Amino acid sequence: MEIYNPESGASSMTMSFGAKPKLLFLFQGFALLMGLASAAAALPVAVLSFGCHGAAMFFGRVRPLRDAYELLSRAYDRVLDRLGQKILQDSRDTPALRLMVSLSLTAVPILVLQLVLGKPRLLLAMAFYLSLYGLKFQRFVRMFSASHVEAHRRQGYFSGKCEKVFGRYLEFFLAYLYGNIPELGRTAHVCLHHRENSGPDDTRNTIGYDRTSRLDFLWYLSDNIWTVLGLAPYAYFKARSDEKNRRRMFWGMARYYAYFGAVFVYDWRIGTMFVLVPLLCMNFINAITAWVQHAFCDPERPEDYFANSVTVVDEVNFMNEGYHLCHHHRASLHWTEMPVHFERIRDKMREAGSLVFRDLDFMGLFVELTLFRRMDVLAEKLVPWEPMNHEQRLALLAKRTSLKTP
Repeated sequence: MEIYNPESGASSMTMSFGAKPKLLFLFQGFALLMGLASAAAALPVAVLSFGCHGAAMFFGRVRPLRDAYELLSRAYDRVLDRLGQKILQDSRDTPALRLMVSLSLTAVPILVLQLVLGKPRLLLAMAFYLSLYGLKFQRFVRMFSASHVEAHRRQGYFSGKCEKVFGRYLEFFLAYLYGNIPELGRTAHVCLHHRENSGPDDTRNTIGYDRTSRLDFLWYLSDNIWTVLGLAPYAYFKARSDEKNRRRMFWGMARYYAYFGAVFVYDWRIGTMFVLVPLLCMNFINAITAWVQHAFCDPERPEDYFANSVTVVDEVNFMNEGYHLCHHHRASLHWTEMPVHFERIRDKMREAGSLVFRDLDFMGLFVELTLFRRMDVLAEKLVPWEPMNHEQRLALLAKRTSLKTP
């Protein structure tokens, strides 16, 4: 048996750019610094997000307030349902429209107001973070899922004249606010991740890491910054002489870097609070998602995406993001069709040993698998294809998180 260890993100990117090996230490040092900064930036945002969720739960017990909120929410949904029928290519995508409208009416005006006022306001920054991430990070989860779906659409969500005006509205406009570089979805995700399926050449593969180790996650988080900055995907396409996608990544990075630099030139404090912090949070949350979505690879078949892609089914499964294997198997399917497709490929999933968890989302999977390492909890939530006792489930999870391959 030998340990399978792909090159670290910093190392492979360095070599792709033709840099001298002696500079690798500087690349890795910068990556580690960005990893630590990402965790530090995400912490106060998480405290704010979960703290406000607690406050909302408290006030939700006040029946008049709860009834008023539900009344307004239903009215808002009815308006968007009618609007979606007119401007969307597929009216089933109305949940994504609601997200786009909400962000456009909250995060965008807050940022514009801060730029007009000039002097940084802490309350505006807090409101900005809440508008981006929502309570318990639920708005970020929705943004992530909606952006993911949009990346696989040739023309985005909108139809007719709206498509010409708004185009890929999430990736090419709203994503700037989150620190998500243009083309990371349409180009890097679709043309790199779905080509490699989290295999050794994927810039986000986790095969060489111990997915139950907090320290390994720190290294992964640090290396992930090269993907979030667009540099690792750029190097991937450059190394393969994929000129079309290399150019796309270059201009996507150029546009975001111009935005980043312009805000910092205007006021470095605003740049830090409204641009750098979201970028670092994007790196942190993005790394968590990539870490767990392919966490349980089969050591005998590490490149088999049917084995390494995780399915999680939770009460809140926005745009069916939890059906990750179904998405890799048929990325062109509409998200509403994923549960049916899941039933269609059950036999193949059973044969491949695909792992399915119930009453769990990807964040919960990360918490139990890596943060607390509570394999007992995961064993309880695992849905085996054949009858298994608790010890057998634990053994399976241990095998599927092992670093060893034949």
